[in-house]
Amino acid sequence: MPIILFNESRQSKKPVTLPKKLLIYGAGSAGVDISNEIQRNSKYSLVGFIDDNQDLHRRSINGKPIFSPDDAGMLIENMGINIILIAIPSVNRIQRNQIIKQFINHKVQIQLLPGLDALAEGRVTISDIKEVVIDDLLGRESVSVDHRMLNKFIGGKVIMVTGAGGSIGSELCHQIYSGQPAKLLLVDHSEYNLYMIHNSLEHSSSNCDLNTQLVPLLSDVVDEKRMIEVCRIFKPDIIYHAAAYKHVPMVEHNPVNGVRNNVFGTLSMVRAAINNGVKDFVLVSTDKAVRPTSIMGASKRVCELILQAFANEKTNTCFSMVRFGNVLGSSGSVLPFFGKQIKMGGPVTITHKEVTRYFMTIPEAAKLVIQAGFMAKGGEVFLLDMGEPVKIIDLARRMIELSGLSVRDINNPHGDIEMVISGLRPGEKLYEELLIACDPQPTFHPRIFKAHESYLSLPELMSHLSDLKYLIESNNEVEMKTWLKKIVIGFKQQDEVKENIKISDHTVMILPAIQNK
Repeated sequence: MPIILFNESRQSKKPVTLPKKLLIYGAGSAGVDISNEIQRNSKYSLVGFIDDNQDLHRRSINGKPIFSPDDAGMLIENMGINIILIAIPSVNRIQRNQIIKQFINHKVQIQLLPGLDALAEGRVTISDIKEVVIDDLLGRESVSVDHRMLNKFIGGKVIMVTGAGGSIGSELCHQIYSGQPAKLLLVDHSEYNLYMIHNSLEHSSSNCDLNTQLVPLLSDVVDEKRMIEVCRIFKPDIIYHAAAYKHVPMVEHNPVNGVRNNVFGTLSMVRAAINNGVKDFVLVSTDKAVRPTSIMGASKRVCELILQAFANEKTNTCFSMVRFGNVLGSSGSVLPFFGKQIKMGGPVTITHKEVTRYFMTIPEAAKLVIQAGFMAKGGEVFLLDMGEPVKIIDLARRMIELSGLSVRDINNPHGDIEMVISGLRPGEKLYEELLIACDPQPTFHPRIFKAHESYLSLPELMSHLSDLKYLIESNNEVEMKTWLKKIVIGFKQQDEVKENIKISDHTVMILPAIQNK
């Protein structure tokens, strides 16, 4: 019988982690600064630089050669490059996208230095490096906001944000806070979300000279008496109403509560605004309100109808709505969901091969909402020109590739991550629209349009809402859906068998390309 000897000292040693081989794209000042940091860090091994400037080729920086972009593919394959770090803060989103596309077919991770604004103070450090996320690859420049107008509109005012702890609400709060209002009223019914946004804003104020008073208000917007009292005490000048249940499948499974929260929360806030002389009221809406196939979308269209009806009355409050598409990185969106699946090794699940969506970033969404406030005359639906819609399956593929991994399919059976089709979820559309009527009108902002959609008169709408309230109080889900189909133009629910719909259903269908591998 053989004798096996164990070396305890070897057993206790940790496995050696080799440094990641890295190329810096950009031999300018930012590239030089970050190279100095990288060469002091054992996590990375700097191979060299890539730059478009032909005059720099065959030269070196601190002993590291500068290559042409044409050599990048060869370097990645022959030298085992793990990371491409794009260190050109001055490039815009479209130019950055063109650079990234050069490496999309190579098994390499792409990382970035942030833009000039983020690097305006201090030297470049390792902590400045960030992962490329899909919003870096939108095929258009981000929407800008007129900061002079913003500060004039918000500065010194009392501003209320409902749903302040949500994805859009929290970004709204941060951008409004920078405009230095006198008070910022944070309204949310989630104690945790309210704590997080309040704490985040307090931390940001400790880093700059802001005198805004933060007021966290743990409140449910459906509680009309409470919201009227809050408005009476604090007298907000502007209300941004972002509070809503927005997750489509979840509202499909809880339709009565979803409609109650979205519709009567909006009605409650509108009445509170009118009763207390609020000057401006902006509703955060969604493209899913246009010819909806979901309860959530239909409920948001009713919210729009409420604002439109009151806007047609003689009140001192200017009502407007902002309708936009999917927000990358918001809670429940595909971006964090795909990211988790990729980190777990897959598979990445897509509901349908043909699903397309318009996309914008959270900061863009917040800017649009704020901009709408000082553009509104009353009753408008504001829209953002978001460029071309994106196929979700293409988005998933790009995320896999940007992680330095490859898609496993018939053409690449040894790839890293498989993609599967799970089927459309309850209430989900293949395509989204932004308009009911086809008459968008330009505004002074080149990327923002407005529409005047059809609506009901206030007496007629209030009569219908009285019926809806009765149906909700009696928990009559079937008649409530019939009510929505009667009131909301184009609302058609997907044919579905309720017994076969389960929130936890993970049934998937492998993509045809993978079935034949």
